[in-house]
Amino acid sequence: MAVAGSPGLLFFLLLVSGEMFTERPRNVCRHHGNHEYDTFDLNDVAQCFTKCEQSEDGSCDVGSLERYWLNYESYLLENSVETVDMPFVKALIQNISMDISEDLLFSLMPSQIPRQVMQGEEQPADRVRLPKSLFGALPGNRSAVRLAITVLNIGAGNVFKGPKLLQDNGSSVLNNRMVGLSVGQMHATGLSEPVEITFSHEHQPPNMIRTCVFWDVAKGDWDSQGCSTELGDERTVCRCDHLTFFALLLRPILDLATVQTLTRISQAGCGVSMIFLAFTMVLYVTFRFSLQRFKSEDAPKIHMALSVSLFLLNLTFLINMGSGTRGTPASCWVRAAIFHYFLLCVFTWMGLEAFHLYLLAIRVFNTYFGHYFLKLSLLGWGLPVLMVIGAGSSNSYGIYTIRNQENRTSLELCWFQKELALYATVHGYFLVTFLFGAVVLALVAWKIFTLSSVTAGKGPGQTWKSVLTVLGLSSLVGMTWGLAVLAPLGLSTVYIFTLLNSLQGLFIFSWFIILYFPTQSTTASSSGTARLDQAPSVSQE
Repeated sequence: MAVAGSPGLLFFLLLVSGEMFTERPRNVCRHHGNHEYDTFDLNDVAQCFTKCEQSEDGSCDVGSLERYWLNYESYLLENSVETVDMPFVKALIQNISMDISEDLLFSLMPSQIPRQVMQGEEQPADRVRLPKSLFGALPGNRSAVRLAITVLNIGAGNVFKGPKLLQDNGSSVLNNRMVGLSVGQMHATGLSEPVEITFSHEHQPPNMIRTCVFWDVAKGDWDSQGCSTELGDERTVCRCDHLTFFALLLRPILDLATVQTLTRISQAGCGVSMIFLAFTMVLYVTFRFSLQRFKSEDAPKIHMALSVSLFLLNLTFLINMGSGTRGTPASCWVRAAIFHYFLLCVFTWMGLEAFHLYLLAIRVFNTYFGHYFLKLSLLGWGLPVLMVIGAGSSNSYGIYTIRNQENRTSLELCWFQKELALYATVHGYFLVTFLFGAVVLALVAWKIFTLSSVTAGKGPGQTWKSVLTVLGLSSLVGMTWGLAVLAPLGLSTVYIFTLLNSLQGLFIFSWFIILYFPTQSTTASSSGTARLDQAPSVSQE
């Protein structure tokens, strides 16, 4: 009987347990009940940090999960809890006297429970500083208040990521860590002295933007209002005028998909630019044999030198991008040096365009220089040689890598391997030539528009001609390159910079056609540009 009944009992137990399972599925990521915070529930809900990836299958209620963890800090303050030490959350709760005489410093080192750092101790790399004025400004006549410091590991899922972060490919929260600060469950905002949180990290790639943010409960997203960011090589200091949950956002300017798109735009633009630069060079040779003044004027020669250097820069860029890092280290070194040389040649000739424009339009008198174009050529082609030799002698060339926050490679090419040389011989050199060109262009534009206002009665389209003149001159002195300075403003600026720069050859060709084509006699008579460019030569060779 007992033996016969055993299979029936086993079947009954299996059936009942199956019914219980089908009637009460346990999906804590979508239904986790009434915010219970015992050890079992905490471990169960914490699994959602990794389970809840970006999906639309409804398996996770992200908003409910976020509220669960935001309310956890209130739970800690209400109950007699002093510390929490779990893999995904660590917290310190302690009573703080209201009449403290100095700021409080707490350690936030990873894998450790937050602790107070006493005076005289070495400051930890990750820390939070609470100003003494914070406690003195709290309402009420209490003698002490409970302080909660919580460090929450939010994992790689989409909990506490927010809509904007999820849309930005490659963006993330530093180390997936949030730091929560709460005092007596009071809403502390508009602090006279900000709280200061220091995040330590590895040296970040130059294309990574760091921003101090807090979790905005109303928006369900990260926000930076009321927070300032102080950048360091291996640390970032956040100062905020309120208490809540804080984090450091990492947002790459160029992720893999963006780099690939920009590379295609650059390659297509460079190809188009090279075609029109070749047309420009052919036209120059034709005009030099057919127009007598082309043999003596310096302006067409300077335009041609800029066109040649830009053509060779585009060519070496396409070769460098096509070759990647293939070949021996020596061949990579050579490609980087050649690319660097022609880039500096372009910068130099754009600066010389500005210098020639200054002589013709600003200085005007006493502009005679013996062997003028020969001296410009020695400077335009010779100075970059010296800079390349200097960079090469310091072993600055090699493989240049752009990585995203996850340390994955977005782009590799033969370029600089030492950032100091890159900043000195490229960024710094460009900045000098760009500022000089911008100042000269501004002075010339002022003279052109002043002239057009005086001669406004001579033609209805004089203002438009002046605008086109300034735009044409800006392509010669490289004003489109200045958009590189605005790259941190957003990705749209990077796209505009890439498009306009890769088409600089097209702009120079258009300018050359308008200025020197044999049918230009009517245009030249009404254009301040033509008069400037066709001024008497400043040299005599």
